[in-house]
Amino acid sequence: MSESSDDRRAAIERAARAVFERRGYAAATVRSISSAAGVGPSVLASYYRNKAELFAAVMDLPFDPSSAIPRLVAPGLDGMGERLVRLALRAAEDEQVRSDVGSLAPGVPEAFNATPGAVRALWEFVSGEVIDQILARAGIPDAKMRGALITSFLGGVLVARYAAHIEPLASASEDDVVALVAPTIQSLLDPTKPLPGKTVR
Repeated sequence: MSESSDDRRAAIERAARAVFERRGYAAATVRSISSAAGVGPSVLASYYRNKAELFAAVMDLPFDPSSAIPRLVAPGLDGMGERLVRLALRAAEDEQVRSDVGSLAPGVPEAFNATPGAVRALWEFVSGEVIDQILARAGIPDAKMRGALITSFLGGVLVARYAAHIEPLASASEDDVVALVAPTIQSLLDPTKPLPGKTVR
């Protein structure tokens, strides 16, 4: 019985990974994943509460999405830039994700658009399930634009570090990258700093 359950979980995770890599995170649905795995949505739900939890398991992310956001938000906006950068860097330490990121070089934009893969799925996951949710919960103005800028900046750093291997960024320590990147993220999270070109209301 236990072995059968483990086999079913493994089959679901294999199918989920294939769907995420083919369609990206945003377009993947619980129904499409359960269909690919040959199980009903209720069976999938008996293993994973939602798509975000399944994605975190499949990608071997170092955090549980259901608890990551409350942990990030609980201390308040102060220091959230650093917490977000560390979360992104540690998520990118997944060997398969790093391999997929590396496969984008040297034609990063073309390859990224042509083959979503794990990188695009991770990008969409961090944007929709983490950053957008954090901004919404914190009641930050211009949340969508700020979220897009934060995701783009963090994504650019990850691609430069793991795909293009731009030095000295590629070999910098986590602490050094955080020290360099977090202030920009923190500035975008600060509701007292209107975005350039935006009318203050």
